[in-house]
Amino acid sequence: MLLIRNRKDPRKKKGNDQRIPLLDVSGYDACKIIEEQGRFSNIREGRIFPYSGRSVGTAFRRQCQKLKIDDLHFHNLRHEATSRLFETGLSIEQVALVTGHKDWKMLRRYTHLRPETLHSIRAVRSA
Repeated sequence: MLLIRNRKDPRKKKGNDQRIPLLDVSGYDACKIIEEQGRFSNIREGRIFPYSGRSVGTAFRRQCQKLKIDDLHFHNLRHEATSRLFETGLSIEQVALVTGHKDWKMLRRYTHLRPETLHSIRAVRSA
């Protein structure tokens, strides 16, 4: 479990603290990654990774240009991740807990399921 303080934007909102489950759906041990990053960054400052949002965004755009990928934005990854969480068989409430969405209406905007995955989702849920 990971506690995210002021999840939205610490300059704009107070009291947005959320506990986020670190799921093992990717094959990576998230807790181990966070522990390893602690050796390279100053976690006491509240950051796990020693990068600012701007530098990550810049690096992402640079790589998209290098790979000749048009019309892909860093925020698209949140849409993709949300959809893939549903495809693992998680319920609406479980996905909302991971993504931090407070209501189904907003979560639905981030969900883009592929029709061909519906059979596999049903198989996961019935197993």
